[in-house]
Amino acid sequence: MDLFSHPCPCCTSTEICVHTRYQTKANGERSIYHCRKCDIYFSETFGTPIEGLKTPLSRIIEIMKARSEGMGLNATARTFNVSKKSVLDWERRLSDLKPTLLLYSLLHEFIHQEIEGDELYTKVEKNVPPALSEGWTIVLMERGSRFLWELHCGRKDQQLFEQALKLLAEVIEQTQSLSLFTDGERRYGNLLFEICHEVIRTGKRGRPRKLLPKGLCVRLKNKGNKKRPGRSRKKYQAPVPEHPQTQHHVSESSIHANHVEAFNASLRRRNSAFRRKTNTYAKSRNTLQRTLDVYWLIHNFVRVHFTTKLVPAVKLGILESGISWSQLFNIRFAL
Repeated sequence: MDLFSHPCPCCTSTEICVHTRYQTKANGERSIYHCRKCDIYFSETFGTPIEGLKTPLSRIIEIMKARSEGMGLNATARTFNVSKKSVLDWERRLSDLKPTLLLYSLLHEFIHQEIEGDELYTKVEKNVPPALSEGWTIVLMERGSRFLWELHCGRKDQQLFEQALKLLAEVIEQTQSLSLFTDGERRYGNLLFEICHEVIRTGKRGRPRKLLPKGLCVRLKNKGNKKRPGRSRKKYQAPVPEHPQTQHHVSESSIHANHVEAFNASLRRRNSAFRRKTNTYAKSRNTLQRTLDVYWLIHNFVRVHFTTKLVPAVKLGILESGISWSQLFNIRFAL
């Protein structure tokens, strides 16, 4: 799968040639391709986020950069003298690239990953108790590269955790060994165990034992609460049974979610919907998810991380070099 190739959208053939070139008013010269196999003609922007747009790409990029640095929707419209409808349309087009780039990421194989899991809260639509809010966002981040595997919002219930952990199960299939670290929330380990456990048959009588797959370990750092009566739990523990051949020697000092919590603080600065004590909260769950999808793209594939000095997708081995803004808008959606 090549992100920047332009195969035929009808038959996916690479037997194409440039039929003609044409000049646009604001975006320079573009090409019309001809497929020799199925004899159709298509533009180079067919199936990309900028298909059919007449606004200069440089202006769209400038506005999207401002949005990705924390400028609110109304402020963006006023500053750049553009309609909110246009900004929302450009964000929607860009966010639609997430399934394509996620699929591309899952085509790679990994030796070892350390995933940190945490949740982030903001208001959505109106002020309701946190338990009823759809503003909870699950973050699953690879520790070494800072690559975000999941950034999904909704009500903090079992369905939200299941959706995130089903994606993590796909990541596990592409990884030889994986460690998941969380703070306090036991649903990560419990639901992951339900989704991808294995049955170990020993030939002995009785019900066979269920274990996590070989190479997968889950570690939990329990948050202390001295006010709660009763027997206290261990500070560090493995909440679900692991495969006996999983040889992970995890030190207690590495069982934390510090890096993903630092990301949460960064997200609050760079996404106006998460900013505390303001009226820039998202007006719907879909609106919030759209901004998260755009942020997922920029964080993983475009922006250099200030700690690793590399784009997360490059650090993890998914890309050889980061993607520029103009390249991002020219990626074709997966067929």
